[in-house]
Amino acid sequence: MSQPTGVGILGFAHGHVNSYCEEWKRPEYGIRVIAGWDHDPERLEKAKKAFGLVGYADASEMLARDDILAVVVSSETSMHADLVELAAAAGKAVILQKPMALTIREADRIVEAVGKHRIPFTMAWQMRADPQNIQMKQWMDSGELGKVFTIRRRHGLAMGLQPSFADSWHVKPEYNRDIWADDASHPIDLLHYWLGVPDSVTAEIESLHNPRIPMDNGIAIFRYPGGPLAEVNCSFTCNAAENTTEIVCERGTIVQNYGDATSCNVPRPGEGAGLKRFDVATGAWTASDIGSPPNHGFRIRGLAEPLARFVRGERGALASAEEGRTSLRMVLACYASARQGRRVTLDDPMIAQL
Repeated sequence: MSQPTGVGILGFAHGHVNSYCEEWKRPEYGIRVIAGWDHDPERLEKAKKAFGLVGYADASEMLARDDILAVVVSSETSMHADLVELAAAAGKAVILQKPMALTIREADRIVEAVGKHRIPFTMAWQMRADPQNIQMKQWMDSGELGKVFTIRRRHGLAMGLQPSFADSWHVKPEYNRDIWADDASHPIDLLHYWLGVPDSVTAEIESLHNPRIPMDNGIAIFRYPGGPLAEVNCSFTCNAAENTTEIVCERGTIVQNYGDATSCNVPRPGEGAGLKRFDVATGAWTASDIGSPPNHGFRIRGLAEPLARFVRGERGALASAEEGRTSLRMVLACYASARQGRRVTLDDPMIAQL
């Protein structure tokens, strides 16, 4: 293999980046994590010890290194636009953690910087790399099961039940919006990946447990022209679950279990297939040969390989800057709908004001 490609890390706030750095220690990825920056000295010191990288108190100083060709922006969400602009001006390829930004205005800045400096850019959407999610898209796109009528995607975490989470950056307004914007963005982007851009959104989002961890439960319905109707059901006060996805089609049904943290991290009731489809033509269920992940950490580490290939120029983006902005618009439309108590389109004026 040729020399490994040098990568820098802009912020270690988002824990997923630690999984990538750990995986990238293996030589077959062709990646060398050289340096990192973080505004939090304690967090930076931990990363230096864990990954043997050079630490910088100044992001621009790190970006001036010629041996760093790409960066992972995994800071607090409120810093994404500033850091992408710095990295783009320095000519670095950018991997950006979700959610893209806090506001559409910030997302516009990211899109503009990527276009102006013509840098390679990808969102780090883990669900777009999940083998079972890719399989379900292929089944739908192939037309084998006929027209898709409804999709229900359940997504959850138990973080809202942990009192200490109320002290994390994820729920501080100066760093992030709230847990819905932070993590419901995953299944909402998955619908974007599977189906494209919806016509409208109807949503209810509530704070049901700890007022210091707001917007911990919500349901959003995305309406697509001529179908399907697609539901995202998120609870961040969920200890355990099993079913993750149900896709009802004209000539069959697709069922997935163990596709999120709360379902794949708990003991499973049996040895049944995690992903299967029922075909009316055969009158039988057929299991996919793609196994379910043993735990949530396995799913997160699974993104290291496609991101390494992106950095090395061996594949395109998982999602472009423009796609990242659209997924953010879909997330913010949920708030616009919930606040107004009605269905909203993706050009609703409130979205730009949030």
